[in-house]
Amino acid sequence: MNEPTQQRAPGNHDSLGPDRAFRWIRVLALATMVTTYFLIVLGSTVRVTNSGMGCSSWPLCNGQVVPIDRFHPLIEQSHRYLATIVTFLIVWLAVLVWRAGPKARHMRRLALVSVGVIVVQIVLGAITVLTNNAPATVALHLIVGLLFLAIVTMTAVASFIDPEESWSLFQRGDRLAWASVVGLFFVLISGSLVVDGGAQSACKSWPACFGSLASAGLVTLQYLHRSLVFIGALLVVIYLVTLWRRRSSLQAQHVLALCGLALLAAQIIVGAFDALLGAPTTLADVHLALASALWAVVIGVVALSSRGTRTQSLSIGSDETQKRTPSNADRKDP
Repeated sequence: MNEPTQQRAPGNHDSLGPDRAFRWIRVLALATMVTTYFLIVLGSTVRVTNSGMGCSSWPLCNGQVVPIDRFHPLIEQSHRYLATIVTFLIVWLAVLVWRAGPKARHMRRLALVSVGVIVVQIVLGAITVLTNNAPATVALHLIVGLLFLAIVTMTAVASFIDPEESWSLFQRGDRLAWASVVGLFFVLISGSLVVDGGAQSACKSWPACFGSLASAGLVTLQYLHRSLVFIGALLVVIYLVTLWRRRSSLQAQHVLALCGLALLAAQIIVGAFDALLGAPTTLADVHLALASALWAVVIGVVALSSRGTRTQSLSIGSDETQKRTPSNADRKDP
């Protein structure tokens, strides 16, 4: 009769058999990550279709709850409703994490920070509408959105990490990982500046910009973005290939590394066609959707790679890292 109580003992942290509450945390963390991704993609649709001012008021759209009679208001208000769903999910997740006790202690900061960030994002969304889509507020809105996607991705990864296992996101030794993250972040931001600055079709050649009739400022913006793409892509490729070649890496890391490389290749191809075809709306939306997916995958790889690094920071591919892996595995063995 006492068996259920024994199964819920605080000392039982087996990640293969979490209790019902922790399974809910994992489901919610994954749902929040996926929904946030689609929120950013829908936000991209709002931008590339020029639907940002489809609703001149906030939170209702021109005084209506569901403006289904016109395209632009419908797209803009759908984005707001999806943001409401994401907010509900992240608050629910934070409550469950807080109530889960020691099992979810490694997720508490991420869950609480995500609640704060989504509040900031909602406020920025309102300001963006009230300022008639001022370029500065639009860019800041995207920056915070990307940071939020990174946080919920790390939270989802953390939900699958045993709380008894050391885990540190900010390991000083893994500079290549964070260089890749920073490089990719600037690629995304520069891409946003290209869209917001109206430079999508400034260069109808690729990779260089030949014979453009656009202003020097728009061409410079294109060259800036393409230069950052080259640097960011190089960093991401080196990081993911190095990680994939490590025998000590988890199978999930290998799979995510391959997914990241495939997404990067697809992103570059779509970007080239986007330039050659004059940035059609659908292709521009796919371009940002792939970029957001790549961002989430790279963040997920970095989060997974941070397992077992709290007590000692080691660089990728070092011999000591490979020596520590058996000891971590032995600790889990019964």
